[in-house]
Amino acid sequence: MSRDTKRESRRKFLTAVPAAVAGAVAAKTYAQGGPAAAGPVKPATIEAAETIMGLDFHADEETALANGVNNRLRVFQQLRQSNVPFDTEVAVVFKPSLPGKEPKVGPATPHAPIRYSKAPATLKRPANLEDVAFWPISRLAGLIERKLVTSTELTQMYLTRLKRYQPTLNFYVTLTEELALQQAAQADKEIRSGKYRGPLHGLPWGAKDLFSTKGIKTTFGGEPFVDQVIDYDATVVERLREAGAVLVAKLTLGALAQGDRWFGGQTRNPWNPQAGSSGSSAGPGSATAAGCVAFSIGTETRGSIISPSTVNAIVGLRPTYGRVSRYGGMPLSNTMDKPGPMCRYVEDTVIVLNAIYGPDQKDPTVADVAFKWNPDVPMSSLRIGYVRTAFEGTGRAGGAPAAAPAAAGAAPGGRGGQTPEQQAQIRQIYQDVLEVYRKSGAKLIPVDLPDTPLTAQLSFILDVEAAASFDELTRSGDVNQLQTGTSRSTWPNTFKVARFVPAVEYLRAQRARTILMQQFGQFMNQFDVLLSAGSDATLSTTNLTGQPAMTVKCGMFNNQPRVFMLTGQLYDEATMARVALAFEQATDWKDKHPTLKP
Repeated sequence: MSRDTKRESRRKFLTAVPAAVAGAVAAKTYAQGGPAAAGPVKPATIEAAETIMGLDFHADEETALANGVNNRLRVFQQLRQSNVPFDTEVAVVFKPSLPGKEPKVGPATPHAPIRYSKAPATLKRPANLEDVAFWPISRLAGLIERKLVTSTELTQMYLTRLKRYQPTLNFYVTLTEELALQQAAQADKEIRSGKYRGPLHGLPWGAKDLFSTKGIKTTFGGEPFVDQVIDYDATVVERLREAGAVLVAKLTLGALAQGDRWFGGQTRNPWNPQAGSSGSSAGPGSATAAGCVAFSIGTETRGSIISPSTVNAIVGLRPTYGRVSRYGGMPLSNTMDKPGPMCRYVEDTVIVLNAIYGPDQKDPTVADVAFKWNPDVPMSSLRIGYVRTAFEGTGRAGGAPAAAPAAAGAAPGGRGGQTPEQQAQIRQIYQDVLEVYRKSGAKLIPVDLPDTPLTAQLSFILDVEAAASFDELTRSGDVNQLQTGTSRSTWPNTFKVARFVPAVEYLRAQRARTILMQQFGQFMNQFDVLLSAGSDATLSTTNLTGQPAMTVKCGMFNNQPRVFMLTGQLYDEATMARVALAFEQATDWKDKHPTLKP
């Protein structure tokens, strides 16, 4: 058989097997009488597909199935010719709250006034404006509001730093300098006239380059999209513009939200420029840690905020699924994607979340639930669980195996290569975290993670949804550019393999997901917030169940920062952030930043 004939045979098989799966139920109806339907699917094709389905049919059944599948295949081919843009919302909505447990507190009020730390009355403009590069939002806002610094000056400072450290860290795809200076000038004009919009007014920020920005490239980090320009703004871009924030850069992401390699190379970690930034929100993690933006916005599907926030030692807040609109963001997994703030301080994430959350009449998954921030909630009123094995080295590990999913980037995990002495040093860092909370008066509850084998069993949900989002890319063959290009992505094979997942198995997995949500919900009912020593097995589980999470810097080991992770209750980012703030205020780790060299 020639190479071309073999290729054509493989093409037909790739097309036919999903059809075989989808058409199996209806096959008997088609098979009752009448001549065999003409088409490419033969009984041998059905026999090959049975292995995937976990079924074993007789020869006469395989003939009947081939007849039915050929009829169904013609419908599929017609559907494939219909124009269905990749960002079209599916007609099925996932909500993380179980029936009868929907959140009751509403409505959402994005941009409403929020309590935050005011800059001291003695605040002065430093002689060198770059001295403010790592300042928290509250102090930067004080400079702007009191007219000690203009937005234009602050924007030019951050643009200068972005350009200076780009050769070392490779953290942006597009510098939006012209737009940024226009927005900064507008902010200065409004502030001079007495129209101050709030703490984000005039502050420069960076967007992960999967959020659409009208008139500016949105590349998804992947070779097939290097020249893509989308003609509208994502909801988060609109809301930050309404808050008066200044977009200075489209920051890198691993190709199609996988890892930290994109078509322009690898994004680096400012704490160790020889190492990668993790992903997929690689640029937001690196640029924020390096003091090159006031804050950034990333997304998470299975670790893509938490992982780079862990590696770059920043405060990353992954909101509850359905807290922040996905509209205008690259659709990877319609039931798992979550935009969220990536900042240097806990309060910064609160301020940014307050600006971007809530319904937009475009994303049907967004809940109309209030975000009620109260930084004065007594710690003594809160129950804080902590993973016993991670903090004490005792107990049962439990949980699903801690994975480094390709779509999410890889957080540093495990104990590989560490001596017992080093393990003891790391454990001491996390025991110190517990001591801070004991002194705060919080009730600490040691827990073992539940066994959740369903987490690993459901991992293919992301692959199927991503393959559906980029099906046209696979069919055109352009997906192979990701495999041969600089990004070195594994998406091409993943998308192709996903075509062989039966629809029945996908829907069954979504039903099993409900069981996982019930199981993990019962576990979380024991406390208000769960502490983990870095990202652990709960990361994959909670990306399926929808709980919020965030990272906070807590120590140094071998000149590299360490963080701990907090997991909160559904739609209760406020309590989770309150617990994170208590640690941050009681320690000096928040003010430790990387030392950079051009």
